[in-house]
Amino acid sequence: MYIRKALSVSALVMVTSLMLVRCKSPEAKATADTTAPADNALDAFLLSKSAMQSNITIPGELVAYQQVDLYAKVNSFVKKMYVDVGSVVSAGQLLARMEAPEIGSQMNGAQSRLKAQEALYIASKANYDRLLETSKTPGTVSQNDLDQALAKKSADYAQLQSAQASLKEVGANSDYLEIRAPFPGIITARNVSQGAYVGPSGKGSDAPLFTLQQQDKLRLVVSVPEAYTGYMNNKSVVNFTVRSLPNQVFNAKVARLAGALDSRLRAQRTEMDVINTGKNLLPGMVAEVDIPLSDEIHNFVVPSDAILNSTLGTFVIKLTRDSSKWVPIKTGRNTDGKTEIFGPLKLSDTLLLKATEETRNNEKLTAKVKTK
Repeated sequence: MYIRKALSVSALVMVTSLMLVRCKSPEAKATADTTAPADNALDAFLLSKSAMQSNITIPGELVAYQQVDLYAKVNSFVKKMYVDVGSVVSAGQLLARMEAPEIGSQMNGAQSRLKAQEALYIASKANYDRLLETSKTPGTVSQNDLDQALAKKSADYAQLQSAQASLKEVGANSDYLEIRAPFPGIITARNVSQGAYVGPSGKGSDAPLFTLQQQDKLRLVVSVPEAYTGYMNNKSVVNFTVRSLPNQVFNAKVARLAGALDSRLRAQRTEMDVINTGKNLLPGMVAEVDIPLSDEIHNFVVPSDAILNSTLGTFVIKLTRDSSKWVPIKTGRNTDGKTEIFGPLKLSDTLLLKATEETRNNEKLTAKVKTK
């Protein structure tokens, strides 16, 4: 009896609950339907342009500001050497003296020919002058004799000039027997010794006598990749370090831009002048160069989470009339959780703050725009 009574009460409770569910008001149902999507709304933001301060680190090389290999101009023997590796020299300083006996003989011969031509010219000139003076008396000298004397004088003068040029040429070759520094610097290589037979490259000696470098001022050479050439200008200042001095940071200003890309590296050669009065830096050192990318350029910048990288490409998800649209883009610089993007976008477009493949293309959705 007691069991039957309990079952009746339970059945009554269930029937009452079903009636309450069926009798739920339309207004309450409508309220529930409108609040549900709001709870599922995705975060979005309005697209804007801004500047990014970023940098790249690429390797560079320190090279001498000036460097030259010094050869002997004429075939000769090394008579005396005045410098060695590590010698600091000034412009015009004598580095080595050569000897070539044949040049001395050529000098003597040129001087003798010059004296002979001088004598011939003096004689022909005197003869012409006498005939010219005599011809002032009518009938004493024929015009033909006077013309021949003038021609002889002119020919001897031309021979005299030729002899003077020959002597000057031999004298110039004689000057080549002295090797002098074309600019101040340091001798970094010496490849011959006293008594060695030397000459122009490939004749007498293949290696240069000396290698001279200017090291109080260096060039920092960097190949800037094509993607970053637009951010470089002659006002850019870079910082760099070298492995031998890891605790020191050096700086240099961009001095020269090649203005063209290397066909092999697809990069622009960029040079900075480095003052090196302390000689702490050496030519040939490899530097780690920190190049700031100009923040004067304003592009579209979005949070990195707003970029969708899928197998189909790189996209951002744009909201258009309550539906999603995958917009293909290309990315630029990336720093501090923000990325530059380039694509068919415009200011104030609404983009999803977090892009995932769960949000399909042309999918109906709602979003709420987050303000800064």
